[in-house]
Amino acid sequence: MADSWDDLVRRVDPDRYLSSLFAPQALRAELNVVYAFNYEVAKTAETVSQPIAGAIRLQWWRDRIAELYRGAAIDHPLVDALSRVIATHRLPRDLFDALIDAREHDLEEAPFPTLESLEDYADATSGNVMRLAARILGAGETLDMHVRDLGIAYAVTGLCRALPFHAARRRLMLPADRLAASRISIEDVFAAKAGQRLQPLLEDMAAQARSHLAARRDRIARSHLPAVLPAAVVPLYLRALTRPGFDVFRDSTEFGAHRRQLAMLGAMIRRRV
Repeated sequence: MADSWDDLVRRVDPDRYLSSLFAPQALRAELNVVYAFNYEVAKTAETVSQPIAGAIRLQWWRDRIAELYRGAAIDHPLVDALSRVIATHRLPRDLFDALIDAREHDLEEAPFPTLESLEDYADATSGNVMRLAARILGAGETLDMHVRDLGIAYAVTGLCRALPFHAARRRLMLPADRLAASRISIEDVFAAKAGQRLQPLLEDMAAQARSHLAARRDRIARSHLPAVLPAAVVPLYLRALTRPGFDVFRDSTEFGAHRRQLAMLGAMIRRRV
C-alpha cells in the first residue's frame, strides 16, 4: 500500500509530499504514512455535518492509537501501516494524542479567542507532524524547539490562506481578539464581505509567522531537514498574502510545484529554513 499513501499525500498535502522527496528514499513511504494519518484526522470537520459526529470520528482515531500502543492488530490499511512506522521508529504516543485532541477545536465555529491559543493549536497539529517526521528521519528530540516556531509559522500561514474555505463553512480559524481589534464582525467574514478590510489582520498574522521563522535560523543536518521543509514555502505565501490590494476572497496564494521545490532546495543548500 506504500504507493497509495504517497499518491494520497501528493494529492491532498502537496507541500509535505514535496518535502518528503528530499528525504532518503527508504524513509519517504514512512513519512507519507504519517502525513496520510494527519490528513485523515485533519479533514474530520470538513466531512461531518454535526460536531458530535466529528467528535466520534476523532475518538475512533484516539482509540486506534491506544490499541496500537497496546500491541493490538487492527484490520485497517492506514492504521496497520502506521503501526509498523510507530514500531520501527519508536514514535511517542503523546504526539499522536495531542494532535488528535487539538483537532477537537476544528469542530467549533470560533476556536481561537487569542493568538496564544491559535499558536498552541498550531504547535499541537503542524508542529507535532514535524516532530514525528523528525523522529522518522533520526533526529529524535533534537529539532523539537525548532519545530515549535516552524510549525506555528507554517500553520498560521496556512490558516490565513484557507480563510475563505473556512468562512464558507462558518468557521473562524484566526484569533477572535485580533479580529475584534480590526473592527470586523465575524458575520462579515462568514459572508465574504470583509474583503480588503481584512488586510491589516492578515499583515498582523504574517508578521507573527515571520517572527517565528526568524527565531530559528541555525543550521540543521540535511538528513533531518526534510521534516521541517514545508516551512520553507512560508515566505512565498506571505508575500502573496501581503501584496498591495490583496483580497483573500478574490486573489490566489497558490504557487506552482516548481516554485515550492526551489524554495525547499534553497533551504537544503543553506541547511536552514
